[in-house]
Amino acid sequence: MAHFSFQRGSQHMGSYRPDLQALLAPVVEDLGYELVGVEFHPHGRSGLLRVYIDGDAGVTVDDCARVSDQVSGTLDVEDPIRGHYRLEVSSPGLDRPLFVPAHFQRFAGRAARLQLRRPLGERPGTRLTGMLVGVEGEELVVEVDGQRLTIPMDEVAKARLIPEI
Repeated sequence: MAHFSFQRGSQHMGSYRPDLQALLAPVVEDLGYELVGVEFHPHGRSGLLRVYIDGDAGVTVDDCARVSDQVSGTLDVEDPIRGHYRLEVSSPGLDRPLFVPAHFQRFAGRAARLQLRRPLGERPGTRLTGMLVGVEGEELVVEVDGQRLTIPMDEVAKARLIPEI
């Protein structure tokens, strides 16, 4: 198994916002849904706040609207984001984003696309496609081209499942 180490940074996976996840999880869960993840994409003076939800029976447009109303109220009261932004609530979709170690463990055995913060050792590029093996401590284990790699979770900028056909 190949092992790579990097300096640990303070950045979170992509635009993942654990602070907003903690704020909004009780609101979403009280409505009977799982809060999969929260991303914030700033764009100049405005931005996009994307909230992914899931449910036992999937997610409908009505479910998203219901969650959006409650989340919007919480955000208005707590005001955790400066400036203007658009709120988008959606299902995670077939190419489900993976945000936290529990997601990678839950979907072990599935194929995923990873965007890393920097290349792994001698491997060129920052994009990997491979099979999720699991999580060991704070490292993701993935099989790429027949080789097991361990990657510090802090080095994963984005990750999405590859839809099964």
